[in-house]
Amino acid sequence: MWRYGRPALVILLAALAVGVPLWLVAVTSAKPQAEAIKPNLDLPHHWQPTDNYADAVGQGEMLRGFVNSLLVVVPSVVLVLFLGAGAAWVFARRKSKLVSAAYALCISGLLLPPAVITIVMELRQLGLASTRPGMIAVYTGMYLSTSIFFMTGFIRAIPMELEEAARIDGATPWRIFLRIVLPLLRPVIATATIMVMLYAWSDIFYAFFVLGGGDRATLPLNLYQVASAQLYLNNWHLVFAYVVVMSLPMVAVFVVGQRKIVSGITSGAVK
Repeated sequence: MWRYGRPALVILLAALAVGVPLWLVAVTSAKPQAEAIKPNLDLPHHWQPTDNYADAVGQGEMLRGFVNSLLVVVPSVVLVLFLGAGAAWVFARRKSKLVSAAYALCISGLLLPPAVITIVMELRQLGLASTRPGMIAVYTGMYLSTSIFFMTGFIRAIPMELEEAARIDGATPWRIFLRIVLPLLRPVIATATIMVMLYAWSDIFYAFFVLGGGDRATLPLNLYQVASAQLYLNNWHLVFAYVVVMSLPMVAVFVVGQRKIVSGITSGAVK
């Protein structure tokens, strides 16, 4: 009996851990202010999700935050993918102590958390503090280790004969990388894209120290500013409506690419 009860118990606990917060956010975002002052799991007596979402988008200046998030997240993803694929190709094909040491240094970011104070001081020295290029550089450095780790394992499973045949035909290393290596990396590229977007889109900690707010605030940082300005004081229905709208793009990305996440992680880490 316990053989079947144990998986069911794990699934139930996972459903409660994930489902209860989601339910709280969903039902509170549809309540009027009077019912949402003390958030709870009860259904709304009066439903007004349309008004709440419209107020959250308008009063919370979500359009500006959405554009700012795109201007930071999209370049970061592109750089992480391109630089990670290039570095992983070198690490997978070259064999030497120097290359092994460089690989160990590059993936050390998986274990060592970034030092916020050091990052802010370096950006100030470079004149990139409170700028989008500085935020892009931070996200790229933070998630490059993950990209290199998965892509290196995947490239090692690609037969060398494919690249050797291309060299015999006169292809340059740059052409081999673009025409052979990158197309074969699609599962891992999809995985890295989704993972970086999920983390960077919801980040507020590093955005707070690097961007500092203002007109360049991303969606999570913009919500923090609005709440700090007391515009959403006791307006939990607007706060949760903002969270729901902010999460929709990433939910869509995850639903579309969830199979790619599993296959890419398995291919990169196991092979």
